[in-house]
Amino acid sequence: MITEADVRRELLEVWDPELMMDIVNLGLVYDVQVREQGRRVLVVMTLTAMGCPAFDSMRDDIVSRVSTLPGVESVDVELTFSPPWSKELMSDEAKTIFRYLF
Repeated sequence: MITEADVRRELLEVWDPELMMDIVNLGLVYDVQVREQGRRVLVVMTLTAMGCPAFDSMRDDIVSRVSTLPGVESVDVELTFSPPWSKELMSDEAKTIFRYLF
């Protein structure tokens, strides 16, 4: 059976196309739930800003990538803005990269 760690590893390959960084290190993934012995996966995420046009692309990539994990039959992506995203949610690695870029 797959684990939350398996899903999060796969999510490292899903990039925010505007910020060119993966959604895990950006702090966009709030929760991952593996249900029904790994057959169903729920990813709860946010965006850096409401109305971000990249959501559909990221959602499709999440579903596509997580669906490749053994035994996964369905993937749901839930969007939330509670709590709102902030730079403090980024990994230390992401903060370091952004410090040099911006």
